[in-house]
Amino acid sequence: MFDNLNQRLSQTVKKMRGQARLTEDNIKDTLREVRMALLEADVALPVVKQFIDKIRTRAIGKEVIGSLKPGDALIKVVDEELVAIMGEESVGLDLKAQPPAVILMAGLQGAGKTTTVGKLAKILKEQEKKSVMVVSCDVYRPAAIKQLETVAGQVEADFFPSKVKQSPVKIAKAALKEAKKRFVDVLIVDTAGRLHIDEKMMGEIKSIHSVIDPVETLFVVDSMTGQDAANTAKAFDEALPLTGVILTKADGDARGGAALSVRQITGKPIKYIGMGEKLDALETFHPDRMASRILGMGDVLSLVEEVTRKVDHQKAQNLAKKLNKGKNFDLEDLRDQMLQMEKMGGMAGLMGKLPGMGNITSQIKDQSGDKQVARMVAIINSMTPKERRFPDVIKGSHKRRIAKGCGLQIQDVNRLLKQHKQMKRMMKKFKGGGMRKMMRSMKGQMPPGGMGGGGMPPGMF
Repeated sequence: MFDNLNQRLSQTVKKMRGQARLTEDNIKDTLREVRMALLEADVALPVVKQFIDKIRTRAIGKEVIGSLKPGDALIKVVDEELVAIMGEESVGLDLKAQPPAVILMAGLQGAGKTTTVGKLAKILKEQEKKSVMVVSCDVYRPAAIKQLETVAGQVEADFFPSKVKQSPVKIAKAALKEAKKRFVDVLIVDTAGRLHIDEKMMGEIKSIHSVIDPVETLFVVDSMTGQDAANTAKAFDEALPLTGVILTKADGDARGGAALSVRQITGKPIKYIGMGEKLDALETFHPDRMASRILGMGDVLSLVEEVTRKVDHQKAQNLAKKLNKGKNFDLEDLRDQMLQMEKMGGMAGLMGKLPGMGNITSQIKDQSGDKQVARMVAIINSMTPKERRFPDVIKGSHKRRIAKGCGLQIQDVNRLLKQHKQMKRMMKKFKGGGMRKMMRSMKGQMPPGGMGGGGMPPGMF
């Protein structure tokens, strides 16, 4: 997400940073570049105009021109105004209600509501430690009820059954009654979508809303629809008392216009952002962190939270102990590391959160780095346990069998084995504090300022 905007604004930021003197003329040129970058990102025109006006007002005052480092001061202003249009601070779900707290999901067809219900249920169960029940009131879309039942099973949420011949309003009432009976903490109600906004659809969802009285009414919208996402959200807000927005498919949106327009146009906070198809790919929306990503400054806080939540720390500790004792880094260890990386959103997902690495992310996508990781995992899965632990036993006939088993070429197997040998040599440096020495030597070889001008984190080594 924000790839195009990130590239354009990162270049602008580089030009601004370190400028000893700013004049009205070069501020004007900078604002023109920012304006074009936002319009190309499909940000709504009124939002762009308001954003540029605010920056211009602040830029020609003492805050920037009168600053000792005017270039850095202008970057700070741009960052603060980006945060402001996206909502200042993260807004979580308000579940302070007599259980069950009801969440109503609304949106157009194809926005990803049903999958988002599953993702939200997973977050509430794992992070908030809530018991969750889900129900589908979508009696129009074929297999919608079955889809939600499958998703509910995957995240281990209670599923309230419904049938296509039932009234959506009666389904919602019955689910609420059952949730109360079972003392469920949260009930999530999935509603039917349409290909466009129509009176019948709005009338039905209003009726559902009135009988279940939700504490949260969330509008789920496809971020790839750009400006239309904000306009559709506004139309829904006029019909329903929305409490927030969830942006889906943000990983496929290179522009990011929806995220920069929704809050300003609707006045409703973006609460979550979907960053992939997997059921753990729903992130809390933090405007300040998103602004940092847009300007190429990374999002280390989210990265740390993701590592804490998704990495198997026991496996990491076991590997560290194993390497410290001088034992070999085998192919099972390599596979574990790759699977951990996939959990973190792949190479591109990791790089996008590192300072100064925004432009590299698009290059990695072009080189299909994450597809290569998937191929490597498939090759290792085609091996026997002995071959994974002792790669040196793998000869010509073994390679043919392994390649056939995963549907790849012998050259692919050879490439993996070569990469493993290189990693094995590097991992030997872990023994006896060698990792610390290796990182220190790497630090000495890094250009001044490191990645993104930030250098190595202070006190890290």
